[in-house]
Amino acid sequence: MAVTDNKKSVVKAYACWFFGGIFGLHLFYLDRDAHAFLTWSTLGGYGLGWLADVTKIPRYVRDCNEDPRYMEELAFKIRHNKKPPYSTSRFVSALMVGYLWGQLVMIAIPEEVVGGVDWSFMHWLIPFAVALGVWVVGNIGREQGGPWPTIIISYLSYVSRWYFYDINTWLTIVTFFAALGFNQFSKEWRRKPRRPQSTTKRVTTLVLCAMLYIALWSSYFYFNGKITDTNGDEIPVHEAIHHFFTSPWWTDLKQSLIDVYQYAQHHGWYEIWKQIIELSDPQGEQNAYKILGVGPTASQTEITAKFRALTRIHHPDKVKDPNRRREAEEKFMEIKQAYDTLSNIKKRRVRQNRKSVMDEE
Repeated sequence: MAVTDNKKSVVKAYACWFFGGIFGLHLFYLDRDAHAFLTWSTLGGYGLGWLADVTKIPRYVRDCNEDPRYMEELAFKIRHNKKPPYSTSRFVSALMVGYLWGQLVMIAIPEEVVGGVDWSFMHWLIPFAVALGVWVVGNIGREQGGPWPTIIISYLSYVSRWYFYDINTWLTIVTFFAALGFNQFSKEWRRKPRRPQSTTKRVTTLVLCAMLYIALWSSYFYFNGKITDTNGDEIPVHEAIHHFFTSPWWTDLKQSLIDVYQYAQHHGWYEIWKQIIELSDPQGEQNAYKILGVGPTASQTEITAKFRALTRIHHPDKVKDPNRRREAEEKFMEIKQAYDTLSNIKKRRVRQNRKSVMDEE
């Protein structure tokens, strides 16, 4: 086997593990795409796989780099074992992923008639999803196996559904026999390295798989998910979404967005931005006017007079009740802060106006 030219670094692998390991970033870096997808879709293998990779990363790096010593050890194992030995961690992973994928397909199927179609016939995809999950786990690293024995055994064990009415029971049976079938009839050594693929193709494949995975979850939430209103009634999510888009709140918001867009077409988006800045009151000017009870055209003299009048009225020393004294102090400080804000703004604008006049002269 030829040594890979593009050497991988243990340090970089650990950095990817630390910053994005829960999403399988270190596995993608080490060209273990299927492993990376499974880690991403289970948030780090339910956290356990992510932690376990701390000790496995050096071995993954040696495998990816086809380290001579590692390859000698692998060749020794292949010579002395007709098929890969049983691995508890891999078998448990196959059970977890197969069960998850089967359950995900099951809950994604609409429970009610949608578009005039009863989608219950798609339950026959459940054993296929189980077998696919088991097969993907079985094809990670230096092990591989064909999918058909696993698929056949998965469908044969699917008949347990008519004997065990508990979903968890029959789905566990299907997953267990699918994993056992792969382990007994399909598993073999991967004697030839995978063909190298471009980063673009690898990313595209992972994105498509992620989109399918997200689509299944979305189908579950949209068709079978329910939300509880303030009265305690459960409402299907798809009905709640439909009612939301026909509600007065949404229609008013949509019309407001249309009006903003039309205004921007005539006056420009910069004008919209200026209005947003003004409405957000970044300097607190509008709020200060409101607190002091003066208008934007008030002079500094009027602002000072209003400030003095309000401070005489709301001075804390005039409040005899100890329970109300703190409230009076807060009101007094609010008035003072509003006065300082407007005074500073007025002074700054006077300086700017003087500077503009001097520049023109």
